[in-house]
Amino acid sequence: MIERFGLHESTFDPLWYTHWALAATLVLPILAGLLGARCAPRRLFPVALACLPILLAGALLVFDYQQAGLLRWQWQVAGVEISLRFNGLSGLMLMITQWVGAAAALYTPGHLRITHPGKRARWLWPLMGVLISSLSLIWLAADLLTLYAALELMGLAAVGMLLLSGKPAALKAGIRYLLLALVGSLAYLLGVALLLGYWGALGLQALAEVVEPGPVTWVAAALIGAGLALKAALFPLHGWLTPVHENAWTPVSALHAALVIKASLFILLMLWSILLPGTLLAPRFVAWLGMLAIVWGGLIAWRADSLKTLVASSTVGQLGYLMVAFPLLLGPSITPLAEALAWEGFWLHLMGHSLAKAAMFMAAGNLIIATGESSLRGLSGTSRRLPLSLLIFGIAAVTLMGLPPSAGFTAKWLLLQALVISQQWVAVAALLAGTLLTAAYVFRVFRYSFDETAPRHQYQPLAPGMDIIALCLALAAFALGLLAHLPLALIQGGGV
Repeated sequence: MIERFGLHESTFDPLWYTHWALAATLVLPILAGLLGARCAPRRLFPVALACLPILLAGALLVFDYQQAGLLRWQWQVAGVEISLRFNGLSGLMLMITQWVGAAAALYTPGHLRITHPGKRARWLWPLMGVLISSLSLIWLAADLLTLYAALELMGLAAVGMLLLSGKPAALKAGIRYLLLALVGSLAYLLGVALLLGYWGALGLQALAEVVEPGPVTWVAAALIGAGLALKAALFPLHGWLTPVHENAWTPVSALHAALVIKASLFILLMLWSILLPGTLLAPRFVAWLGMLAIVWGGLIAWRADSLKTLVASSTVGQLGYLMVAFPLLLGPSITPLAEALAWEGFWLHLMGHSLAKAAMFMAAGNLIIATGESSLRGLSGTSRRLPLSLLIFGIAAVTLMGLPPSAGFTAKWLLLQALVISQQWVAVAALLAGTLLTAAYVFRVFRYSFDETAPRHQYQPLAPGMDIIALCLALAAFALGLLAHLPLALIQGGGV
């Protein structure tokens, strides 16, 4: 399992231009963010110009990996060894991060131009840059210290982006989010301290070679798991998630739902594959919580009165699909086929959800801005004036429902195959129930939107590109199901 995360020796050293691509990937987002704070771009072109070298650097790293295999870097800083590695999974997560980040950055000028948030809005750019850089570092980190530093940097940037709106409700939700994130960080750090004190290894590969089952390992895994589950808003530790999205700016919600919570889940799966290989109890417990999350998140979204609450609550249910796969990825191997199907379905669902959820939040934000209403009833009659925003919402919903030929369908098909092979029938029923609940709350949105008896309201025109950017993300999630062989080929074998 750990080989799939690139935690093994590399055959070739990175080429000279790969070092520059790595530096650009980690540093350019911050520099572009600082430049944005200085210039406060109001058009798409300068933002696209700043995103282009970042995207090219990421593509160059993927190209070098395809040519040379696993890439590794190691440095000694103040007596501490810092390790990075780049394999197929790292490349996949890096590309999703950069493309969703670029879409959020391109969406931001139009959003700020309409909402007029004041001078504090300029700080969104450097915080966004820090967020993208810290996420990129998480996908590449191969030691516990770098993972912790990147995780904290990402969390602080996410909290800062939320507080920028300045609304009392946002401040309350932001402080609550910060306190819970710090509690999660403390639990994670205590687990790391136990591992370091007992096994004396910070590097993930070195830790995998020396760690053995026992009370210390189990307690450390429990602390790390609880802290990361809190940060990832995994059921039932998701109570902070909806208030955060209800009060955040649209690009902040898009980035947070698509990327931020996925980083903690990524770290959790990677560290448990080292600490709890072949263990049944902990992964099975997570899977049962995932089944509850699918049903609970769907029911809350179905009963929601606010559009943002609906979209945020659906995230809880969608994360449940990923939690259900934990026994197949970490538990005793039933068949190699079931494990391989679960591995591919897990990451394909994560990618599809990232693209679709970012598109859905942007579409929801466009509907709220244009109508001035945040409730579902306030959407009445929008089909006449905002058909494109509703179309984007619907295309993104196709992925979340798992209808063909979207990424959601392909991912759920892979997961269902793995669950059937392993005879986990309750999980199969939960996945099918989740699909029906997703359809139920999505059609509630369209039921109000197509209410032709509603009076005609005054609509705020959207800035150019706001719908087009969201549409590109929704179509990418849709097309990913047809082109699933491309990302799956990148992660098969994990770079072995």
